[in-house]
Amino acid sequence: MFRTALRKFLEKEAYPFYDQWEKNGLIPRELWEKMGNNGFLCPWTEEKYGGLNADFGYSVVLVEELEKVGSSLVGIALHNDIVVPYFSVFGTEEQKQRWIPGCISGKTITAIAMTEPGAGSDLAAIQTTAVKQGDRYILNGQKTFITNGIHADLIVVVCKTDLKVAPTHKGISLMVVERDTPGFKRGRKLEKVGLHSQDTAELIFEDAEVPVGNLLGEEGKGFYYLMDQLQQERLIVAIAAQIAAEEMLRMTIDYVKNREAFGQPISHFQSIQFRLAEMATEIEIGRTFVDDLILKHMHKKDIVNQVSMAKWWITDMARRTASQCMQLHGGYGYMEEYKIARRFRDIPVASIYAGTNDIMKTIISKNLGL
Repeated sequence: MFRTALRKFLEKEAYPFYDQWEKNGLIPRELWEKMGNNGFLCPWTEEKYGGLNADFGYSVVLVEELEKVGSSLVGIALHNDIVVPYFSVFGTEEQKQRWIPGCISGKTITAIAMTEPGAGSDLAAIQTTAVKQGDRYILNGQKTFITNGIHADLIVVVCKTDLKVAPTHKGISLMVVERDTPGFKRGRKLEKVGLHSQDTAELIFEDAEVPVGNLLGEEGKGFYYLMDQLQQERLIVAIAAQIAAEEMLRMTIDYVKNREAFGQPISHFQSIQFRLAEMATEIEIGRTFVDDLILKHMHKKDIVNQVSMAKWWITDMARRTASQCMQLHGGYGYMEEYKIARRFRDIPVASIYAGTNDIMKTIISKNLGL
Protein backbone atom coordinates (compact mmCIF):
# COMPACT_ATOMS: atom_id res chain seq x y z
CA MET A 1 0.00 0.00 0.00
CA PHE A 2 2.83 2.38 0.85
CA ARG A 3 4.58 1.64 -2.47
CA THR A 4 1.36 2.11 -4.43
CA ALA A 5 0.66 5.45 -2.75
CA LEU A 6 4.24 6.63 -3.28
CA ARG A 7 4.23 5.60 -6.93
CA LYS A 8 0.99 7.49 -7.56
CA PHE A 9 2.45 10.54 -5.83
CA LEU A 10 5.62 10.44 -7.94
CA GLU A 11 3.68 9.92 -11.15
CA LYS A 12 1.89 13.18 -10.38
CA GLU A 13 4.58 15.26 -8.68
CA ALA A 14 7.94 14.03 -10.02
CA TYR A 15 7.95 12.11 -13.31
CA PRO A 16 6.36 14.94 -15.38
CA PHE A 17 8.83 17.54 -14.10
CA TYR A 18 12.08 15.62 -13.74
CA ASP A 19 13.53 16.56 -17.15
CA GLN A 20 12.91 20.22 -16.43
CA TRP A 21 14.54 19.90 -13.00
CA GLU A 22 17.60 18.44 -14.73
CA LYS A 23 17.72 21.45 -17.06
CA ASN A 24 17.20 23.87 -14.16
CA GLY A 25 19.93 22.14 -12.15
CA LEU A 26 17.84 21.97 -8.98
CA ILE A 27 14.94 20.05 -7.46
CA PRO A 28 12.44 22.54 -5.97
CA ARG A 29 11.86 22.69 -2.24
CA GLU A 30 8.16 22.33 -2.95
CA LEU A 31 8.69 18.63 -3.72
CA TRP A 32 10.19 18.12 -0.26
CA GLU A 33 7.19 19.74 1.44
CA LYS A 34 4.73 17.74 -0.66
CA MET A 35 6.57 14.54 0.25
CA GLY A 36 6.46 15.54 3.90
CA ASN A 37 2.73 16.28 3.74
CA ASN A 38 2.14 12.78 2.35
CA GLY A 39 4.28 10.93 4.93
CA PHE A 40 7.17 10.14 2.57
CA LEU A 41 9.98 11.68 4.63
CA CYS A 42 11.67 9.79 7.47
CA PRO A 43 8.79 7.30 7.98
CA TRP A 44 10.90 5.35 10.49
CA THR A 45 10.87 8.18 13.03
CA GLU A 46 8.81 7.97 16.21
CA GLU A 47 5.19 9.08 16.19
CA LYS A 48 5.82 11.64 18.94
CA TYR A 49 7.93 13.64 16.49
CA GLY A 50 5.44 13.21 13.62
CA GLY A 51 6.80 10.02 12.05
CA LEU A 52 5.14 6.69 11.27
CA ASN A 53 7.40 4.50 13.43
CA ALA A 54 7.83 2.32 10.32
CA ASP A 55 10.57 -0.25 9.76
CA PHE A 56 13.48 -0.06 7.30
CA GLY A 57 11.35 -1.75 4.64
CA TYR A 58 9.56 1.56 4.09
CA SER A 59 12.91 3.27 3.53
CA VAL A 60 13.78 0.61 0.95
CA VAL A 61 10.53 1.31 -0.92
CA LEU A 62 11.33 5.03 -0.94
CA VAL A 63 14.87 4.50 -2.23
CA GLU A 64 13.66 2.16 -4.97
CA GLU A 65 10.79 4.30 -6.23
CA LEU A 66 12.80 7.55 -6.11
CA GLU A 67 15.63 5.92 -8.06
CA LYS A 68 13.18 4.81 -10.74
CA VAL A 69 12.32 8.47 -11.32
CA GLY A 70 16.01 9.42 -11.52
CA SER A 71 19.27 9.29 -9.62
CA SER A 72 19.22 13.02 -8.86
CA LEU A 73 16.64 12.34 -6.14
CA VAL A 74 19.42 10.71 -4.09
CA GLY A 75 19.42 13.75 -1.80
CA ILE A 76 16.04 12.71 -0.39
CA ALA A 77 17.36 9.26 0.53
CA LEU A 78 20.40 10.91 2.11
CA HIS A 79 18.10 13.09 4.22
CA ASN A 80 15.75 10.25 5.17
CA ASP A 81 18.14 7.43 5.98
CA ILE A 82 21.64 8.85 6.36
CA VAL A 83 21.51 12.29 8.02
CA VAL A 84 18.34 12.30 10.16
CA PRO A 85 19.31 8.98 11.84
CA TYR A 86 22.27 10.85 13.40
CA PHE A 87 19.75 13.06 15.24
CA SER A 88 17.69 10.06 16.30
CA VAL A 89 20.61 7.91 17.49
CA PHE A 90 23.00 10.50 18.95
CA GLY A 91 20.85 13.58 19.63
CA THR A 92 19.50 14.66 22.99
CA GLU A 93 15.74 14.73 23.53
CA GLU A 94 15.83 18.52 23.21
CA GLN A 95 17.67 18.26 19.87
CA LYS A 96 15.22 15.65 18.58
CA GLN A 97 12.24 17.82 19.51
CA ARG A 98 13.90 20.82 17.88
CA TRP A 99 15.01 19.24 14.60
CA ILE A 100 13.18 16.03 13.69
CA PRO A 101 9.62 17.37 13.17
CA GLY A 102 10.84 19.78 10.48
CA CYS A 103 12.78 16.98 8.79
CA ILE A 104 9.57 14.92 8.61
CA SER A 105 7.43 17.78 7.27
CA GLY A 106 9.93 18.74 4.56
CA LYS A 107 10.36 22.25 5.90
CA THR A 108 13.87 21.33 7.05
CA ILE A 109 16.35 19.79 4.60
CA THR A 110 19.53 18.17 5.88
CA ALA A 111 23.05 17.44 4.69
CA ILE A 112 26.21 15.89 6.09
CA ALA A 113 29.55 17.57 5.45
CA MET A 114 32.52 15.21 5.59
CA THR A 115 34.61 15.72 2.45
CA GLU A 116 37.07 18.59 2.15
CA PRO A 117 39.18 19.82 -0.76
CA GLY A 118 42.14 17.93 0.74
CA ALA A 119 40.42 15.06 2.54
CA GLY A 120 38.02 12.47 1.19
CA SER A 121 38.39 8.80 2.05
CA ASP A 122 40.89 9.64 4.81
CA LEU A 123 38.49 11.31 7.24
CA ALA A 124 41.12 11.56 9.94
CA ALA A 125 42.92 14.09 7.72
CA ILE A 126 40.15 16.71 7.84
CA GLN A 127 41.26 20.26 8.63
CA THR A 128 37.96 21.84 9.70
CA THR A 129 38.22 22.84 13.37
CA ALA A 130 35.80 23.80 16.13
CA VAL A 131 37.27 25.61 19.13
CA LYS A 132 35.09 26.04 22.21
CA GLN A 133 34.74 29.61 23.46
CA GLY A 134 32.21 30.01 26.25
CA ASP A 135 28.79 28.92 25.02
CA ARG A 136 29.95 28.74 21.39
CA TYR A 137 32.19 26.70 19.14
CA ILE A 138 34.12 28.74 16.59
CA LEU A 139 34.09 26.69 13.39
CA ASN A 140 36.61 27.20 10.60
CA GLY A 141 37.12 25.21 7.42
CA GLN A 142 35.77 24.31 4.03
CA LYS A 143 33.73 21.35 2.77
CA THR A 144 33.08 20.23 -0.79
CA PHE A 145 30.90 17.78 -2.78
CA ILE A 146 28.11 18.25 -0.23
CA THR A 147 24.83 16.67 -1.29
CA ASN A 148 21.86 19.00 -0.57
CA GLY A 149 24.43 21.72 0.06
CA ILE A 150 22.32 24.49 -1.50
CA HIS A 151 18.97 23.65 0.10
CA ALA A 152 20.21 22.38 3.47
CA ASP A 153 18.83 24.02 6.61
CA LEU A 154 20.71 21.70 9.00
CA ILE A 155 24.19 20.39 8.23
CA VAL A 156 26.02 17.78 10.28
CA VAL A 157 29.62 19.02 10.01
CA VAL A 158 32.53 16.68 10.71
CA CYS A 159 35.25 18.68 12.43
CA LYS A 160 38.16 18.45 14.86
CA THR A 161 37.59 19.66 18.40
CA ASP A 162 40.90 18.29 19.73
CA LEU A 163 43.96 19.04 17.60
CA LYS A 164 46.48 17.37 19.91
CA VAL A 165 45.04 13.93 20.58
CA ALA A 166 46.59 10.91 18.87
CA PRO A 167 45.52 9.09 16.80
CA THR A 168 43.88 12.08 15.13
CA HIS A 169 40.50 10.40 14.51
CA LYS A 170 39.88 10.51 18.27
CA GLY A 171 39.63 14.30 18.10
CA ILE A 172 36.71 14.34 15.61
CA SER A 173 33.27 15.64 16.62
CA LEU A 174 29.94 16.32 14.88
CA MET A 175 28.45 19.83 14.90
CA VAL A 176 24.99 20.68 13.59
CA VAL A 177 25.18 23.98 11.71
CA GLU A 178 21.93 25.82 11.03
CA ARG A 179 21.16 27.83 7.92
CA ASP A 180 21.43 31.28 9.53
CA THR A 181 24.62 30.59 11.52
CA PRO A 182 26.90 33.68 11.57
CA GLY A 183 30.12 32.96 9.67
CA PHE A 184 28.60 30.18 7.53
CA LYS A 185 28.17 30.67 3.80
CA ARG A 186 27.71 28.50 0.74
CA GLY A 187 30.24 28.44 -2.04
CA ARG A 188 29.63 27.35 -5.61
CA LYS A 189 26.84 25.06 -6.68
CA LEU A 190 29.07 22.48 -8.34
CA GLU A 191 28.61 21.46 -11.97
CA LYS A 192 28.80 17.68 -12.25
CA VAL A 193 29.01 15.19 -15.10
CA GLY A 194 25.70 13.68 -13.97
CA LEU A 195 23.05 14.10 -11.26
CA HIS A 196 22.34 17.52 -12.74
CA SER A 197 19.31 18.44 -10.61
CA GLN A 198 20.80 17.12 -7.37
CA ASP A 199 22.31 20.16 -5.68
CA THR A 200 25.92 19.67 -4.67
CA ALA A 201 27.84 22.56 -3.15
CA GLU A 202 30.87 23.91 -1.36
CA LEU A 203 30.37 25.05 2.23
CA ILE A 204 32.58 27.64 3.92
CA PHE A 205 32.95 28.30 7.64
CA GLU A 206 34.81 31.46 8.68
CA ASP A 207 34.66 31.90 12.44
CA ALA A 208 31.17 30.43 12.30
CA GLU A 209 29.49 30.59 15.71
CA VAL A 210 27.83 27.28 16.62
CA PRO A 211 26.03 27.02 19.99
CA VAL A 212 27.40 24.31 22.30
CA GLY A 213 23.87 22.88 22.27
CA ASN A 214 24.43 21.91 18.63
CA LEU A 215 27.19 19.42 19.44
CA LEU A 216 25.86 16.01 18.41
CA GLY A 217 26.70 13.38 21.00
CA GLU A 218 30.01 13.72 22.83
CA GLU A 219 33.16 15.56 21.86
CA GLY A 220 35.76 13.30 20.27
CA LYS A 221 33.28 10.52 19.44
CA GLY A 222 32.41 11.75 15.95
CA PHE A 223 34.54 9.24 14.04
CA TYR A 224 32.91 6.35 15.88
CA TYR A 225 29.44 7.78 15.23
CA LEU A 226 30.24 7.94 11.51
CA MET A 227 31.47 4.35 11.45
CA ASP A 228 28.33 3.25 13.29
CA GLN A 229 26.06 4.65 10.56
CA LEU A 230 28.03 3.69 7.47
CA GLN A 231 26.48 0.22 7.16
CA GLN A 232 23.08 1.74 6.39
CA GLU A 233 24.53 4.48 4.18
CA ARG A 234 26.36 1.99 1.97
CA LEU A 235 23.37 -0.33 1.83
CA ILE A 236 21.26 2.58 0.58
CA VAL A 237 23.81 3.20 -2.20
CA ALA A 238 23.78 -0.49 -3.18
CA ILE A 239 19.97 -0.54 -3.32
CA ALA A 240 19.85 2.56 -5.52
CA ALA A 241 22.51 1.16 -7.88
CA GLN A 242 20.60 -2.12 -8.10
CA ILE A 243 17.43 -0.28 -9.15
CA ALA A 244 19.40 1.77 -11.70
CA ALA A 245 20.71 -1.45 -13.27
CA GLU A 246 17.23 -2.97 -13.34
CA GLU A 247 15.82 0.15 -14.98
CA MET A 248 18.56 0.25 -17.61
CA LEU A 249 17.95 -3.39 -18.51
CA ARG A 250 14.20 -2.82 -18.73
CA MET A 251 14.48 0.18 -21.05
CA THR A 252 17.07 -1.59 -23.22
CA ILE A 253 14.92 -4.71 -23.66
CA ASP A 254 12.04 -2.46 -24.73
CA TYR A 255 14.32 -0.66 -27.18
CA VAL A 256 15.82 -3.73 -28.89
CA LYS A 257 12.37 -5.25 -29.35
CA ASN A 258 11.26 -2.17 -31.30
CA ARG A 259 14.47 -1.22 -33.12
CA GLU A 260 14.79 -2.93 -36.49
CA ALA A 261 17.89 -3.71 -38.56
CA PHE A 262 18.26 -5.98 -41.58
CA GLY A 263 14.50 -6.42 -41.70
CA GLN A 264 13.89 -7.61 -38.17
CA PRO A 265 13.96 -6.43 -34.55
CA ILE A 266 17.55 -6.45 -33.28
CA SER A 267 16.33 -8.50 -30.30
CA HIS A 268 16.27 -11.46 -32.71
CA PHE A 269 20.05 -11.41 -33.11
CA GLN A 270 21.82 -13.94 -30.92
CA SER A 271 24.65 -11.56 -30.02
CA ILE A 272 22.09 -9.10 -28.62
CA GLN A 273 20.25 -11.87 -26.78
CA PHE A 274 23.44 -13.16 -25.18
CA ARG A 275 24.48 -9.70 -23.95
CA LEU A 276 21.07 -9.16 -22.38
CA ALA A 277 21.10 -12.65 -20.87
CA GLU A 278 24.48 -11.94 -19.26
CA MET A 279 23.31 -8.59 -17.88
CA ALA A 280 20.05 -10.06 -16.61
CA THR A 281 21.98 -12.77 -14.77
CA GLU A 282 24.30 -10.29 -13.04
CA ILE A 283 21.37 -8.07 -12.13
CA GLU A 284 19.49 -11.04 -10.66
CA ILE A 285 22.55 -11.93 -8.58
CA GLY A 286 22.67 -8.35 -7.34
CA ARG A 287 18.98 -8.39 -6.42
CA THR A 288 19.33 -11.65 -4.49
CA PHE A 289 22.36 -10.29 -2.62
CA VAL A 290 20.86 -6.91 -1.74
CA ASP A 291 17.50 -8.37 -0.64
CA ASP A 292 19.33 -10.71 1.73
CA LEU A 293 21.28 -7.79 3.20
CA ILE A 294 18.12 -5.71 3.63
CA LEU A 295 16.59 -8.50 5.70
CA LYS A 296 19.72 -8.92 7.83
CA HIS A 297 19.99 -5.16 8.35
CA MET A 298 16.35 -5.05 9.48
CA HIS A 299 17.24 -7.71 12.05
CA LYS A 300 20.11 -5.45 13.20
CA LYS A 301 22.86 -7.88 12.26
CA ASP A 302 26.45 -6.68 11.82
CA ILE A 303 26.93 -6.99 8.06
CA VAL A 304 29.55 -4.29 7.46
CA ASN A 305 31.69 -6.69 5.45
CA GLN A 306 28.86 -7.94 3.25
CA VAL A 307 27.52 -4.41 2.72
CA SER A 308 31.02 -3.34 1.64
CA MET A 309 30.97 -6.20 -0.87
CA ALA A 310 27.54 -5.23 -2.14
CA LYS A 311 28.39 -1.55 -2.41
CA TRP A 312 31.41 -2.09 -4.65
CA TRP A 313 30.11 -5.05 -6.66
CA ILE A 314 26.64 -3.70 -7.40
CA THR A 315 27.83 -0.18 -8.27
CA ASP A 316 30.48 -1.64 -10.58
CA MET A 317 27.88 -3.97 -12.11
CA ALA A 318 25.58 -1.00 -12.70
CA ARG A 319 28.38 0.87 -14.48
CA ARG A 320 28.98 -2.12 -16.75
CA THR A 321 25.25 -2.32 -17.39
CA ALA A 322 25.10 1.36 -18.35
CA SER A 323 27.92 0.97 -20.87
CA GLN A 324 26.42 -2.15 -22.44
CA CYS A 325 22.91 -0.71 -22.59
CA MET A 326 24.10 2.50 -24.21
CA GLN A 327 25.94 0.41 -26.83
CA LEU A 328 22.77 -1.58 -27.57
CA HIS A 329 20.89 1.68 -28.14
CA GLY A 330 23.36 2.55 -30.89
CA GLY A 331 23.57 6.22 -31.85
CA TYR A 332 20.30 6.95 -30.08
CA GLY A 333 21.88 5.96 -26.81
CA TYR A 334 24.07 9.04 -27.08
CA MET A 335 21.07 11.35 -27.48
CA GLU A 336 19.71 13.28 -24.51
CA GLU A 337 16.14 12.36 -25.44
CA TYR A 338 16.84 8.74 -24.49
CA LYS A 339 16.96 8.06 -20.76
CA ILE A 340 19.90 5.66 -21.07
CA ALA A 341 22.15 8.67 -21.76
CA ARG A 342 21.22 10.18 -18.41
CA ARG A 343 21.66 6.86 -16.62
CA PHE A 344 25.09 6.50 -18.23
CA ARG A 345 26.11 9.90 -16.79
CA ASP A 346 24.54 9.41 -13.39
CA ILE A 347 25.76 5.95 -12.32
CA PRO A 348 29.59 6.35 -12.14
CA VAL A 349 29.54 8.47 -8.97
CA ALA A 350 27.95 5.60 -7.02
CA SER A 351 31.37 3.94 -7.09
CA ILE A 352 32.85 7.04 -5.46
CA TYR A 353 30.54 8.36 -2.75
CA ALA A 354 29.86 6.71 0.63
CA GLY A 355 33.45 5.45 0.45
CA THR A 356 35.15 4.64 -2.83
CA ASN A 357 35.06 1.07 -4.06
CA ASP A 358 38.76 0.72 -3.34
CA ILE A 359 38.00 1.63 0.28
CA MET A 360 35.30 -1.07 0.27
CA LYS A 361 37.89 -3.62 -0.86
CA THR A 362 40.28 -2.40 1.84
CA ILE A 363 37.59 -3.03 4.49
CA ILE A 364 36.90 -6.50 3.08
CA SER A 365 40.61 -7.31 3.00
CA LYS A 366 41.01 -6.32 6.66
CA ASN A 367 38.05 -8.48 7.62
CA LEU A 368 39.68 -11.39 5.78
CA GLY A 369 42.67 -10.99 8.08
CA LEU A 370 44.96 -9.66 5.35
